[in-house]
Order: sequence, then C-alpha cells, then structure tokens
Amino acid sequence: MEYTIMEYTGYGREELLDLYRQVGWTAYTDRLDTLERAWRNSLLTLGAYAGDKLVGAVRAVGDGESVVFVQALLVHPAYQRRGIGGALLRAVEARYPRVRQLELLTDDTPDTVAFYRALGFLSAEELGCRAFLKLRQL
Repeated sequence: MEYTIMEYTGYGREELLDLYRQVGWTAYTDRLDTLERAWRNSLLTLGAYAGDKLVGAVRAVGDGESVVFVQALLVHPAYQRRGIGGALLRAVEARYPRVRQLELLTDDTPDTVAFYRALGFLSAEELGCRAFLKLRQL
C-alpha cells in the first residue's frame, strides 16, 4: 500500500477527530479545544496519507535535544499492520537522532508490547527505571 508521511503543520479537526474515534481514543475528543491546542503546541506532528486521506499520525512533545516523548501514535484500524505506525515512529527518530531518550506510554497488551519491542523500545523496568504518572480528572 502506498502512503506518504509528511509534517502535519495545520490542524484538520475533522480528519483528526475521525482518526481518534476510529482508534477509540474518545477521552481526547471530549475536550476539542484542548486537543487542538495540544496538537498546535507540539514539538513535532507528522501525518501519514493514503492519497488525500489521513490514515495515521504521530505527535511528539519535549525539548528535541535530550528527550522526546511520543504522546500520540494513531493509525486508522483499516490501515494497521501495513508499516505505517513503524514508519511514523522511525520518522520521529530520524528527526531527532541525537536525543538520548525517546519515550512513550502505551497500553499493556501483547500486540502493543510486540509492536514497540520490534522497533527497539524496552520497558522502563528493563532499563533500571520506573515510570510514574498522575492522571487528573479535568
């Protein structure tokens, strides 16, 4: 399947909402203004297009020098398992080749673990680290 990855410099509300809904991330779509500001204020946003359809996207935050955090990686279910997610992550890595820490937080399912391991990611525990987070109900 042919797809193109490019910087996602604008904010296409409807196409991003469709992508979030398709992957079931509705917690993010409940506060549309917050979601838009988050995308616009990100360090890097990339989109994967099949023709003119947005089929995948990645959003990274951080300083771009010592740490980059992949906050969102979304691939439309109809386009999953075609290399799009991996290509989006490799594009982020290529953009910041000297960053020491490329981090992300994801669901703990066999499929997601296998996906990220195949791309060279290790769990924090395997690196002698522990991750902490605090979720706030806003």
